[in-house]
Amino acid sequence: MSASHGPGRDEDFDPRAIPIRPAATVLLVREASQGMEVFMLRRTLSAVFASGMYVFPGGRVDDVDGTDAISKCCTGRNDVEASALLRVPNGGLAFWVAAIRECFEEAGVLLATHNATGQVVQFTDPAVVSRFASARHRIHDGDLSLIDFCHQEDLTLVTSDIHYVSNWITPLGERRRFDTKFFLARAPEAQDPLHDDKETIDSLWVRPEEAMEKCEAGELAMLPPTIGNLRFLLEHDSIDAAMAAAQQVGVPTPVQPRLRYDADGKVTGVVMPWDQGYDQLEG
Repeated sequence: MSASHGPGRDEDFDPRAIPIRPAATVLLVREASQGMEVFMLRRTLSAVFASGMYVFPGGRVDDVDGTDAISKCCTGRNDVEASALLRVPNGGLAFWVAAIRECFEEAGVLLATHNATGQVVQFTDPAVVSRFASARHRIHDGDLSLIDFCHQEDLTLVTSDIHYVSNWITPLGERRRFDTKFFLARAPEAQDPLHDDKETIDSLWVRPEEAMEKCEAGELAMLPPTIGNLRFLLEHDSIDAAMAAAQQVGVPTPVQPRLRYDADGKVTGVVMPWDQGYDQLEG
């Protein structure tokens, strides 16, 4: 949700013609010696959207994420239940599937279990590590679908422990706009996430408090949705507490920041719904 383009820069640019695309993002958390940590990635400096920013794993919801075939590979939540949580007629489960797929593509973590044993996927066998690493990149590149990989490995995607915590919509005026659902999930113990060196160039586990301190110090550049979700984590002293709170969120109120411009059409600020002057801005 960068503020990089104003309507005054391009007379042919119609901000209301920009489609709002569905997206899903995952706050992947783990318990560490000093408390809860969340996994963050730095987007490549050449990215068109949010270049150089520290974000959580996530991306656009693809058409394949909402197919009946892939829903049959999910356990713990069906499309009716997911759609009810999102308050949409149907297709809600696609956001959970996209969250899992993007987490695998961007961080190398797959929230899934083996059908034969019911055990969570573990990366303790070098052969498994190599096979799943190859699949991760092939799925990202479109050479392999997540559903085909699930069939190959006899896996089920686990959606029951992925909780919907917030909804952010890119401001009117941006060249790319997303309706992003943010989810909270516990990281599997036997999987170590790592950036892909393509869309992301760095990664770290960090306590929410430390992430906020580094952001305020200018050491980690973040967008408002990232900061907002870190603040949610800051309210809880453990993963169990955060997960319990996430289950009680219900249907989050969408947050859509608005852009403030100067007389020349240059963006001068991003205004939140709770900020003074929000209602006087176009959105």
